[in-house]
Amino acid sequence: MNFSSKLIQEAVGQISQLPGIGKKSALRLVLHLLKESPETTKELSASLLNLRNGIKYCKACHNISDDEYCSICTNSYRDKSVICIVEEIPDVMAIENTNYYKGLYHVLGGLISPIDGVGPSELTIDSLIKRIENDKNIKEIIFALSATMQGDTTAFYISKKLKPYSLKISTIARGIAIGSELEYTDEITLGRSIATRINFEH
Repeated sequence: MNFSSKLIQEAVGQISQLPGIGKKSALRLVLHLLKESPETTKELSASLLNLRNGIKYCKACHNISDDEYCSICTNSYRDKSVICIVEEIPDVMAIENTNYYKGLYHVLGGLISPIDGVGPSELTIDSLIKRIENDKNIKEIIFALSATMQGDTTAFYISKKLKPYSLKISTIARGIAIGSELEYTDEITLGRSIATRINFEH
């Protein structure tokens, strides 16, 4: 792309590094900001700096937080006997948006993947074990991990580490999405759906 200004070129270069934003989208954003008042740009810049400098990670579950412990962990209405283990922070947001789950979370920060050089020590697994050791109220662990080899490997590894504790260990159901047609469903998903079939209510 040809730019008439090095300042625009630099701004487009920075914004286009964000995930999901190409150079054309970045240029539209930059030109939009130029049309706005200088105060708008100052507020945006200040907001991003506050985010970068002020955000914390919950000491218990490793979710993003404004304080030492996140609003989920400190919510007295949550079921503190259940912990849902997820890969990353967006997974917490996705589950929260369903309004079905009322327990606590633990964010691993990734999945075990030897090919990518990610081992158990790179994740927050030790923190999870300590959490369970120190809190006798925890009764159930739910694995809400990706239905991939890495997800299954991670769940298997953690479940082995949890064997000494008297916990119920479950995983989210995997199967065919509502509204999907069988002929367009991949073999692995279809196979899992048959293997984990449930009773038909009639």
